[in-house]
Amino acid sequence: MAVTWTYEAPAEGETTVEVTFTSDDPALTHTRAVNAVFEGDVYSVPLTEARVAEVGAGVENKIAVGAITPPAEEEEEDGGE
Repeated sequence: MAVTWTYEAPAEGETTVEVTFTSDDPALTHTRAVNAVFEGDVYSVPLTEARVAEVGAGVENKIAVGAITPPAEEEEEDGGE
C-alpha cells in the first residue's frame, strides 16, 4: 500500500492546510485538515511537508488496520452491481 498526499499553501489568515491522502490499495481518498507550520509569521513549506508526512504515516497505519475505510458508495461502485 502506498499513500500519497496533495495540498495547497494555507490561504491568508488560515493556519491549516486541507490535505487529500490517496491510497492505492485499498483504493480510497481521505481528506483532513493538518496544522500548517509557521516560523514566526512566515509559512514554512519544508516544515509543513514534514508535518503532513507525519500525519500521512498515521493515515497509512489507520488504513492498514481498517480504521479508515472507503465510504460505502465507493465500495459499491468498485465491487457492487
